[in-house]
Amino acid sequence: MKNISSLLRIQYPVIQGPMLGVTSPEMVAAVSNSGGLGSLPIGGLSPDVAGQLIRKTKSLTSSPGAVNLFAHAIPERIDEAGLQRMQDYLESYARQRSLPFSRRTAGEFRFYSYREQIDTLLEEDVRIVSFTFGVPAPDVISRLKDRGVILIGTATSVAEAVALADAGVDAVVAQGYEAGGHRGSFLEPDLPQVGLFALLPQIADAVAVPVIAAGGIVDGRTIRAAFQLGASGVQPGTLFVPSTESLASEGYKDAVIAARDTDTQLTQAFTGRWARGIRNDFMRTTEASGVGTAEYNVHNSLTAGLRAHGRTNDVPDVVSLWAGQHAGKARKGGAAEIFRNLVAGIDFDAL
Repeated sequence: MKNISSLLRIQYPVIQGPMLGVTSPEMVAAVSNSGGLGSLPIGGLSPDVAGQLIRKTKSLTSSPGAVNLFAHAIPERIDEAGLQRMQDYLESYARQRSLPFSRRTAGEFRFYSYREQIDTLLEEDVRIVSFTFGVPAPDVISRLKDRGVILIGTATSVAEAVALADAGVDAVVAQGYEAGGHRGSFLEPDLPQVGLFALLPQIADAVAVPVIAAGGIVDGRTIRAAFQLGASGVQPGTLFVPSTESLASEGYKDAVIAARDTDTQLTQAFTGRWARGIRNDFMRTTEASGVGTAEYNVHNSLTAGLRAHGRTNDVPDVVSLWAGQHAGKARKGGAAEIFRNLVAGIDFDAL
């Protein structure tokens, strides 16, 4: 069995899933201080903001932690037609529900690529970098590897896992279809829809690097099952949404805890990119409208105001309630307590 704990210098082979908009420096530190690997998401953030979050996290823990990037390419031009179509729809949706919405011109958008964040990561001496939505460019991988940075990529198919291994990553997260949040897909022409327990052994057989299981990991049973199928580590995410350190609104936390097995679905409604979340009014209405989607960065930015209003005012119907199919096992409490309950009674050396 490949030893992910030794590679990452952690006590338990458990990685807290990075969830942008939910994960806080305090959550990351709580998990790292408990012997796991906390993961700080900075995808799409400016280098200045990313640096502030990294320094805040490092002030709370001296234990190993990861920083998570979005590795997709950003289009050079904005599709004006798609931009206006989405704004027309969102303006109408907001007006009908007395919600705030402000139109924007193409020139007002500013998107940050992972390339712009690399200098910050190196300056802050980040030792573990994970990423999703693609494979960083070869020159970026070389810069990070030359500094001894450990790289963890995300795959939703065997072909993606092989591409990541060929690019030189040190470990691969196998993200099953049941996982909450955005799909890490980047290679297949059609969205891979493979459940974790079918995907995991196939990826483990296809690559020589350690494989980390993500999707439905909520307790000792699911951890043991993942290890039996070839995982050398696990990455729970939804389990930490209701934590005290989570940035999620109380309505979001309550929705996760109350979720049944059939309450989530994949949607492009909130960001233009496939993600799994709990069904709500915005998801149902947007999908029924037939409006389609804009490019991810544009679409995500256009709905950001509505989502922020929903979080601040606790209006779950306009919040992206990202959650996996096993969400109902989550409970409120401190992240350290949630982590301890997860690993309690498991002899990882025997798995």
